[in-house]
Amino acid sequence: MIYRSKAPLRIGLAGGGTDVSPYCDLYGGAILNATISLYAYATIEPLNVPEIIIEALDRNESVSYDKKDKLPIDGVLDLATGAYNHIVSKYGPVPTGFKLTTVVDAPAGSGLGSSSTLMVAIIGVFAEWLNLPLGEYDIAQMAYDVERVELAMAGGKQDQYAATFGGVNFMEFYDNNKVIVNPLRIKPEYLYELENNLLLYFTATSRLSSTIIEAQSQNVKDKNKESIDAMHQLKVQAQMMKEALLKGNLNEIGTILDFGFQHKKQMAKGISNSSMDEIYEAALKAGATGGKISGAGGGGFMMFYCPGNTRYAVRGALQAFGGELRPYNFTERGLVSWNI
Repeated sequence: MIYRSKAPLRIGLAGGGTDVSPYCDLYGGAILNATISLYAYATIEPLNVPEIIIEALDRNESVSYDKKDKLPIDGVLDLATGAYNHIVSKYGPVPTGFKLTTVVDAPAGSGLGSSSTLMVAIIGVFAEWLNLPLGEYDIAQMAYDVERVELAMAGGKQDQYAATFGGVNFMEFYDNNKVIVNPLRIKPEYLYELENNLLLYFTATSRLSSTIIEAQSQNVKDKNKESIDAMHQLKVQAQMMKEALLKGNLNEIGTILDFGFQHKKQMAKGISNSSMDEIYEAALKAGATGGKISGAGGGGFMMFYCPGNTRYAVRGALQAFGGELRPYNFTERGLVSWNI
């Protein structure tokens, strides 16, 4: 029997960065995000030999171990080994050797939450294989615990919950790992128009998000007023975006995105750079009314809101920068798993 799972990547529309500790622990965070039709996939094939094989096909990496209860964390496919170690420590040894294969539709460092989404998919496929009694909040929190606490990978909390729940969500983050996921009932025609007008552009670069996130966290610890005030404004942006989407005030989306982008750049150094600023200005000049860098910043994906039919002019303007426009659709479902 083969066990499979897939979990969707996400785009952050507003509030990005306010889900990162210690800001959310001290002040509370708020984010609005939406999952899209790019995925992380995981497959488990039980083996008749006491061996564990882990393959990341998109990275052309693989490792193998004798079957044991704790695998080494050595910088090679640590998300998979970390998830395995956590599950075995909590639920006991797995029944057989196995082969775990993973694939992600976007590269690490792209700003779409690929690492956390992969962690959710891996936990999801183990839960399917071992019939673990895990609900959505359980899986999201476990993914956070393994990635952020046990593996000490810097980052926030939104990606794990977006990948697990799916859809368009307004999320609230508080201390003691309290997270509230509020699914938004947005009229289909509003989502169709948002999907039509929001271009997703890969800059053909990636970045180490942990460096930016660590600087952002340090700014909060140091009580950097400019950085903290910027995060306060991003929470305001999340509320603005929520109201605009629910009421169908789509002509405001670009302005709200730009409002957030200008404040986000004040959270920490390296969120934007001269190359990304040049791309952003070219998109605005071609007809976009606003946009942002996806994720922590520094590279990866950007998005631009293009009202009317301006998407075609913006698309033409972006061709000069050597990146790639990525087609997508919004998705309603989060993590799914099955066996066959």
